[in-house]
Amino acid sequence: MDIYLISFIISTLWIGPFWFAMLFKPYDNNTKSIMKRPIFFIGPIIIWFIIMILNPSGLIDFLNSGSHPDGFFAGLAKGMSTKAGVSVMWAHMVAGDIFATRWMWKNGIKNNDSIWLIRLSVFFGVMLMPLGILIYIIFRKNSHLN
Repeated sequence: MDIYLISFIISTLWIGPFWFAMLFKPYDNNTKSIMKRPIFFIGPIIIWFIIMILNPSGLIDFLNSGSHPDGFFAGLAKGMSTKAGVSVMWAHMVAGDIFATRWMWKNGIKNNDSIWLIRLSVFFGVMLMPLGILIYIIFRKNSHLN
């Protein structure tokens, strides 16, 4: 296994315990305790930095993607089509998913939303984040964003 596959696996496994805690024990004091600290998304962010330090050309390619002869998206696609590019993209996505999922979970607990809404939102928050957010915004008790 190479460093990129390992980073991909670690990013994925890192958020698992936090996701499962919010999904299966949303009101538990242990869940509330572990979700207070930013550790739930720090792992993927650290992995992002490690990969970027190990492969600075990926960051340079990203910064130069705007000046790619075939346009911005072609330059971006070139940078993401490497193992390093996929690894940092995945770490970034996983960190964003768990961050958004935590918001839905925390807001659902605060507003005493239905346990099924919390679980559905948390499930899709990591699996398909935009769908999780849409479900939560449509069906939550409070109509304003907190």
